[in-house]
Amino acid sequence: MTTDNAESRGVRTLKNILDFVETLFITLFVCVLIFTYVIRVVTVNGESMMNTLTSGEKVLVGLIYPTPKQGDIVVIQANECVLFDENGDLEISEGLNKSIVKRIIAVEDQTIDIDFGSGAVYIDGERIFEDYLKLGLTHSDGGAFTGKYPITVPKGYVFVMGDNRSVSKDSRSDEVGFVPEDSITGKVLFK
Repeated sequence: MTTDNAESRGVRTLKNILDFVETLFITLFVCVLIFTYVIRVVTVNGESMMNTLTSGEKVLVGLIYPTPKQGDIVVIQANECVLFDENGDLEISEGLNKSIVKRIIAVEDQTIDIDFGSGAVYIDGERIFEDYLKLGLTHSDGGAFTGKYPITVPKGYVFVMGDNRSVSKDSRSDEVGFVPEDSITGKVLFK
């Protein structure tokens, strides 16, 4: 009987170890899937989103992002720059070729106007309230769209700006311009 009990305990111990290993592998597999297809941790680099986000800060980014919304903070793969040419048609050129974090100011079919004297931003004729701005308002000129404001955001694109407007390279820049919706890699969920 003692041999059977020892054997039975050994089998139970082995079964418990195998169950633990199986649970561990399933848990690791699920974590890898979540961090590959659902969320990602991103480190902010630069001062363009201060004081909302600071350089070196880690943010949790949701990778499932169906519809861009005004006010969302997003991660963008800025590989191309989309501007208007002299005929008012969209012209695509090489962008920054890096990921950037910005706030969506306007989405497709919205008209944006910027008062470069006061820094006020108007969407469809209404001034937007930007309580997150703390470190300066805007560039002193229109950048990529100088002399073209107000402008309407084309279908499939968004207009983005950093919260630290005086140093942000964003849709006002001739290196970013309008951002294609499919260049948005995710929405910042938490910092």
